[in-house]
Amino acid sequence: MCARILALFLLLHGILGQTIPHRGPHPSIPDVEGDLLFLLDSSGSVSYYEFSRVKEFIADLLRPFTFGPHDVQTSVVHISTVPTMEFPFDRYLSSGAVQHAIRGIQQVMGDTNTGKALSFAKETLFTGEAGARPDVPKVLVWITDGFSTDDVSRPMQLLKDLGVTVFIVSTGRGNYLELSAAASQPPEKHLHFVDMDDLPIIIKELRDSVTDVIQAKRLRATDISSSSFRLVWPKLLARDTGYYVLEYAPTGQPRRKLTKQLTGDHTTALVVNLVPQTTYEVALIPESNERYIPPQTTRVTTLEEVVSPVRVLISESKPHSVRVSWSPTPESVASYQVLYGPLPANSVKLVVVDGSRNSTVLENLAANTTYLVTVSAIYKSGKERALSAKACTQEENSKVKHLRFEDLGPSTLKASWDPADGDVLGYRVRCRRQAGPSNLLSVSPQINSVLLSNLTAGSANKVCVKPVYKNIPGKGLCRMVRMQPASQVRSYRHRRRA
Repeated sequence: MCARILALFLLLHGILGQTIPHRGPHPSIPDVEGDLLFLLDSSGSVSYYEFSRVKEFIADLLRPFTFGPHDVQTSVVHISTVPTMEFPFDRYLSSGAVQHAIRGIQQVMGDTNTGKALSFAKETLFTGEAGARPDVPKVLVWITDGFSTDDVSRPMQLLKDLGVTVFIVSTGRGNYLELSAAASQPPEKHLHFVDMDDLPIIIKELRDSVTDVIQAKRLRATDISSSSFRLVWPKLLARDTGYYVLEYAPTGQPRRKLTKQLTGDHTTALVVNLVPQTTYEVALIPESNERYIPPQTTRVTTLEEVVSPVRVLISESKPHSVRVSWSPTPESVASYQVLYGPLPANSVKLVVVDGSRNSTVLENLAANTTYLVTVSAIYKSGKERALSAKACTQEENSKVKHLRFEDLGPSTLKASWDPADGDVLGYRVRCRRQAGPSNLLSVSPQINSVLLSNLTAGSANKVCVKPVYKNIPGKGLCRMVRMQPASQVRSYRHRRRA
């Protein structure tokens, strides 16, 4: 009998060993020191499955790091109607405690107010009260499905102005221009687009990039562009104990060396007016009046000069206005000229935009009209480059009105709406479930209601109805619908997204 049990155990062990991948120990990452903040979308627009996958992704990303007051610290902020902190930076100071805390995070639900969460992070998280340290690199990792109910550009810029390096992982159809502007530069290193089920693919690349930022005790370069880079180093002096001499020159060209003197309280410096695609030898020499501190050196290669515009996008289409965006926005561009006019007419108008901006709103347009828009970059050197795109304004009132729900059973709802104006070709109804797969329905223009079935009791589901037009995108209307637990009376409730 014992022999049979042993044989069965060995057989099962062999089968399971072949089918279940073994998660071996990750080698630890040495000599890193920094505060890592994760911005976690905890709103009702994220399903339970997606939320679980993101938690697993964060846990795997952090697995090799060593945690402690002189190593890595981490914190998590929930994106919801009102942002909340899951735990401060100095709460968990061992790898095991961090892993347990992350896997125990519970979804908050609510609206996707990312801008509020970013402002909350700046005012509350990156402070001594939340355990953040003043003299270590700061990193923000924002994991998003591409949707936010409020503005993220200004609060994100304020964080970057504090020296926070921003990485963005988009699991949805986020706007590339908006997200690349929000991430630290260059976007190729700090912005990732990936499907939810493919998150493990980018773990090593993202971890290596984060490690480069928080590598301790050395001079390093960040925010590298074609004509500039930022130098960051650990605190070696104070204002009253000495000063720094910063030297840099193209490799092999010592006669072109430039020198700057910085006060002892500096830990960062921006180096500008550089040559594209050039390797620079950089030396930071601490001049201490107390002890000898050896110089620190690094080598930085500037990026290839980018040509703008290479991409022109039309967004925020309304009956009488559209937003025109372009990328990239290199420092060598003095201004942008935006020419636009209706097709097939010949009349055109001109808008001049400063070279540091990457978008503008064209106003006073005709409804339901196609425009040809041309964006021309005027470089400081005098050269020009232009790129065109077509923009279509919406019909007047091209949106669904008064989305309603009727309870038809413990797991079924009827969604109804008032017809949209204009020549509607049909409607698209998307039900994004908290539990289970999302589904998309297309109905004819004469139909103004659908049945939503197989909804899980107690779940929160996002329902969106959008009209379809021939030449323009219609404006959808979305509502969150929370199913009552199975033990309660069959009823429903929904809440309006702000």
